[in-house]
Amino acid sequence: MAATFEPEVLLYTDGACSGNPGPGGWAFILKHPSTGKEMEKSGGERETTNNRMELMAVIQGLQTLSRACSIELFTDSVYVGKGMTEWMPKWKKNNWQRKEGKQWKPVKNDDLWKQLDEQLQKHRVKYTRVAGHSGHPENDRCDELAVAAYQPYR
Repeated sequence: MAATFEPEVLLYTDGACSGNPGPGGWAFILKHPSTGKEMEKSGGERETTNNRMELMAVIQGLQTLSRACSIELFTDSVYVGKGMTEWMPKWKKNNWQRKEGKQWKPVKNDDLWKQLDEQLQKHRVKYTRVAGHSGHPENDRCDELAVAAYQPYR
């Protein structure tokens, strides 16, 4: 019988960029349903990409947790979701390399993927994709925070 997944913590994330590359921001919301506690956090960088900001949002959210948890991650980033669930196991097996045609190339953003991998070893994470800009309250709030976070760099 398969075990059911009961998240202790809900993590909502988003990244945003003005230009790609360009100034970027990341944001997350952590919710602890049983206590009702909630936390929002965001940050920005002068020169980055949207994919880096999507990854940074998840990494920052997971790093905020002080102990190992069961987490349901809500993100509109297919890049993060597929990376976590499909691509990362292959990348790790191939020493963080990916096949491009007949050549092996380093995984893009491997510095952040390695940080995410470290966090995924600590926590039990279930990925749930949400459609971006679709009226999902927490995703919309994360987008708003991420956009605000890069404004000082424009």
